[in-house]
Amino acid sequence: MTTAAVIGIAGLGIIAAAPVASADPTPTPTVTCGAYGLQSGLSTKVCAEVTGDNVRLFGQVGLAGPPSPGSPPRQPQSLNLRLSGNVGGVSLGAVNQDSLFHYSTISVFGVGGTVPCGSTVHGSFAVESYQWPARPVTVDLVLPC
Repeated sequence: MTTAAVIGIAGLGIIAAAPVASADPTPTPTVTCGAYGLQSGLSTKVCAEVTGDNVRLFGQVGLAGPPSPGSPPRQPQSLNLRLSGNVGGVSLGAVNQDSLFHYSTISVFGVGGTVPCGSTVHGSFAVESYQWPARPVTVDLVLPC
């Protein structure tokens, strides 16, 4: 047997021993957001990230747009942020967080869990400050089967 034949046979053994790719890939997360809310120059939204049968809700508050040229710097605002969710009236949790808002977007996490397919998930995110009451934004989605 020649050296090339031995190397070829050895190479086939290495190929045969290579691991086979998994037939069950990890599910890709999908994100669905409700309509934006506008309040005192701020934009709010609530979203649901779904991976398989797991749902994670999150809320965000940020500037509604860039500051107007020549406008004075925005003063920090003390905000109370409330995120909650449920499935058919059963709570997925709630988060109540006080934050100081400057110019950076603030995200709130911590609500979610495993949800049966075909169920309707409801999420709500509210932002409140001394100057104005909360105007909650919502998201509703049915988990696909």
